[in-house]
Amino acid sequence: MAIVNSIFTWYMKKRVHQIELFMKYPHDVQEEWFHRLISSAEHTEWGQKYDYQSILSPKQFKERVPIQNYDTLKPYIERMLKGEQNILWPSEIKWFAKSSGTTSDKSKFIPVSEESLQECHFKGGKDMLSIFCNNRPENQILTGKGLVLGGSHQINQLNVDSFYGDLSAVLIKNLPVWAEYYRTPNISIALMDNYEEKMEKMAEATIKENVTNIAGVPTWTIVLAKKVLEITGKKHLLEVWPNLELYIHGAVNFKPYRDQFKELIPCNHMYYLETYNASEGFFGIQDEVNSDELLLMLDYGIYYEFLPLEDIEDENARTRSLDEVELHKNYAIIISTNGGLWRYMIGDTVQFTSLAPYRIKITGRTKHFINAFGEEVIIDNAERAICKACTETNAVFKDYTACPIYFKGEEVGAHEWIIEFDQQPNDFEKFVDVLDQTLKDVNSDYEAKRFKDLALRRPKVHNAPPNTFYNWLKSKGKLGGQHKVPRLANDRTYVDEILSIL
Repeated sequence: MAIVNSIFTWYMKKRVHQIELFMKYPHDVQEEWFHRLISSAEHTEWGQKYDYQSILSPKQFKERVPIQNYDTLKPYIERMLKGEQNILWPSEIKWFAKSSGTTSDKSKFIPVSEESLQECHFKGGKDMLSIFCNNRPENQILTGKGLVLGGSHQINQLNVDSFYGDLSAVLIKNLPVWAEYYRTPNISIALMDNYEEKMEKMAEATIKENVTNIAGVPTWTIVLAKKVLEITGKKHLLEVWPNLELYIHGAVNFKPYRDQFKELIPCNHMYYLETYNASEGFFGIQDEVNSDELLLMLDYGIYYEFLPLEDIEDENARTRSLDEVELHKNYAIIISTNGGLWRYMIGDTVQFTSLAPYRIKITGRTKHFINAFGEEVIIDNAERAICKACTETNAVFKDYTACPIYFKGEEVGAHEWIIEFDQQPNDFEKFVDVLDQTLKDVNSDYEAKRFKDLALRRPKVHNAPPNTFYNWLKSKGKLGGQHKVPRLANDRTYVDEILSIL
């Protein structure tokens, strides 16, 4: 196994040279992919509708093709689900990644072409290992197995030729045979629907394996880790898996969970690697050891545009190409892909932290913010505030959500939070004060509205009992890695639902 590990590490490091090329020539790479995408799709129904054959530049493309979202592409995707081909992309589409994004009942079916599987998702998986091997050449991850905490949906058959499931399920079903040898648990457990039973089965199936790396959403990885420790009676995961050296995570901000992972894996040598992988594509990888910034991956069959967040409601807003973006400004991501998504707004917002090379951090969702009073609080603000409050009160939070309290009579508005803790604050009122003050410190609009309680008063914070969010997700049939607690909302739907079960 050590020889295999050495060969694999050598092979993966070769890819680093190609990554360095797109870091050096980002605009050339994006321009090349733009023309390849347009050329590939010119004879599809979509390509003929917008006369892709005559499009010669990104400028023409932006002028001719409107910005899309799932609702505008849904009629085309529904036909593809029934087996029609050559609609949005020329190659056969028979796989669809089912995504709910949040806990809403609405499901999205994202087409997954063979090109997007190979050139985007699988390439991203190889690249994260390439980057890891380059940063830690002495690694031994292939001397053991990777524990993959996949999605909660089996592959389902739509018709003779079409299938859908969580992205992780689609990827697992399409992995080459050799890759299955290096992952655990087996596919029958990895794709179980019942998440409570799945956690039990995964723990039982993996405790005797030599697990060297784990990949999964932090919230559910912690649930699995606690189950493993409960079954084994061990104090931490290194007593179960002494060769564990890599944790790959994504989907939610890792910073609030870092202290919990230090307790679960008490080792300064543990390597944490963040990825930005969604149903629509694989977008970013943490390429530097001591930075949580994500390198924007530019050669995965994706052409990027960025819409300033302040223009999100403007139907005629102009997007920015990669060479036009600015540092530390919030943008909504818009992508055109080798899976047939065209000028598609994925719903995430990012800021650029570096322009040479292009690195980003995820700041939130286009629909997940609070702006009931002009305060424009985004997820990045909220998580910086909650982390600071936890640090100053020796608390560890597990989950949270927040929404506005609207004006009522003479009473001004406020924000209402529901927070569940793994470790309670030593002073709850101080926690609320620090949360409030940090929001003022990081968001001048919030600070202005809080001035002398003119438009916003002190936040109202509920200290939720254990398993509140778990039980809420379970009541909605939304347990699993693809289903996340919505952190912020501009209406009271989620908070009122949760308060009703407290």
